[in-house]
Amino acid sequence: MAKRDEFVDALKAQIDRWNSDLARCEKEAAGARADLRKKYEEQIATAKAQREKALYQLKLLEGASAAAWSDLSRGAEEAAKRFREAVAEASEHFAKRP
Repeated sequence: MAKRDEFVDALKAQIDRWNSDLARCEKEAAGARADLRKKYEEQIATAKAQREKALYQLKLLEGASAAAWSDLSRGAEEAAKRFREAVAEASEHFAKRP
């Protein structure tokens, strides 16, 4: 059970860090040129959708039985990976911004 709790806690902490990165992207998007802002907002929306999927998987994981833990943990890891990638993609565009 400790491994499970550690996994859930680590995933929550990582999601919190990505949320901070996403908030920074939102702030930067607000100050972007109009022609770039739409693209940034689309990337942020994609990241937010991935965040919702990751949070949903986390909620399932928290309530999972021992038998379902393995399958749900893989799903949660995949959802977290997609959220991380979406945030990284949005952040990357801000790093390259003119």
